Amino acid sequence: MSIAKRSAQSTWEGPLASGRGTIVGGSGALDGLDVTWAARTEEPGGLTSPEELAAAAHSSCFSMALALGLGERKTPPQRLQVEATVTLDEVDGRPTIVSSELVVKAQVSGIDGDGFQKAVDEAAELCPVSRLFTGARISVDATLDPS
Repeated sequence: MSIAKRSAQSTWEGPLASGRGTIVGGSGALDGLDVTWAARTEEPGGLTSPEELAAAAHSSCFSMALALGLGERKTPPQRLQVEATVTLDEVDGRPTIVSSELVVKAQVSGIDGDGFQKAVDEAAELCPVSRLFTGARISVDATLDPS
């Protein structure tokens, strides 16, 4: 039995270079997000892309996994800020997501640097989106703000 299932639907009209798509999420939170090839590979111009959505998924997933690990250590975070940068590059002539770089800034009382790094490492292994990116280069730069 699954823990959760979520869905989204994309509708694309026209050729890749001049066409346009719209994303609708099952929850309603993503309704009306527009995508274009130019927004994906040049300037976003207020539109989103699969890579931006993947970055949002990875940063939120990682923050939840890290919050869980810190809570299990009895040091729940006051604040976690996780930024993900997902890179689309050409591999063997095909567009490929090659990396997701996470930058974590954390405010956590009662934990030292080593304990924090262990929690970060465990979160990297626990986060399902990190596992989805298996094969891509994933890096995590985590900083614990002094309390």
